[in-house]
Amino acid sequence: MSLPKFTLVTRTQGNNRALKEGLVKPKTCELEFIEVDPLIAAFRRQVRANEFDICELAITTYMCAKAHGKKITAIPVPLVRQFHHGAIQINKNAGIKSAKDLEGKKVGVSRGFTVTTGVWARAILQDYYGVDLKKIHFVLSGDEHVEEYRAPSNVSPIEAGKKMDEMLISGELVAAIGADVKHENVVPLIPNAMEVGLEAFKKDGHYPINHLVVIKDELIEKYPDLPADIFNAFAESKRLYVEKLKAGQIENLDAADKVHLRVMEITGQDPLPYGVEPNRKVIENLIGHASAQGILSGKEKIEDLFAKSTLGLVG
Repeated sequence: MSLPKFTLVTRTQGNNRALKEGLVKPKTCELEFIEVDPLIAAFRRQVRANEFDICELAITTYMCAKAHGKKITAIPVPLVRQFHHGAIQINKNAGIKSAKDLEGKKVGVSRGFTVTTGVWARAILQDYYGVDLKKIHFVLSGDEHVEEYRAPSNVSPIEAGKKMDEMLISGELVAAIGADVKHENVVPLIPNAMEVGLEAFKKDGHYPINHLVVIKDELIEKYPDLPADIFNAFAESKRLYVEKLKAGQIENLDAADKVHLRVMEITGQDPLPYGVEPNRKVIENLIGHASAQGILSGKEKIEDLFAKSTLGLVG
């Protein structure tokens, strides 16, 4: 009897490479890998049209989509984690001497207000630098993946005909989050951002999740063993990756590989733990910030975000 085949979108990286190359396979289905470039286009297609059976998805996009009734459910596979201290750039001539100076000013946000990098970067401003986010006017360069979402009153779209990088370079925006502008007038708000991020990790375990994996609800209902099977396949692929990373068997390390090695140096453990329990603190932290920033209601519970059969899994 042939196994059902499901489409899966996930960008190739160290921790999923073995799965995508067929070295690891799920037991209950076959996978047809779909390549979408840029990956964020898949995020939009998933939350607007539920186009793919299984899909890598930014975590706050998922939470927002779930809150608006989208028929997808996550499995606790944090495929991508990043430190976001370096995501905040300022115009060096705008008089911004500290993060608190952003209060009362206009700050750009790349794409939508619910973009995960933006949520985490704003959380850093609030938690580590005492910034009152409600005193900042945020200007968005794009729209939201989840069409139904409405941003708070201190958030507005960019003016027609204007470009965020040009506004930051000119000083019309004193800062921008996630814009990655290359210009002599633009510098990081937080110097030595990676080291600052690693210090935050040492102090309180702050290692943000960016992407996880979602599955169509209709497939979870029809194939109840599917979520755990997909979780285990991703976990096995990641295990093989971490083993190679520890053994120094990965050539041409990319930026993510190097960060994973730094995290391993600090903890002596797997830098990418999968499962709800190993990630409960960081997920609860994100829910809290997304709620405070006007993205979620504050009533969301972790157990409602993930497939029931995966709540006890760790990989």
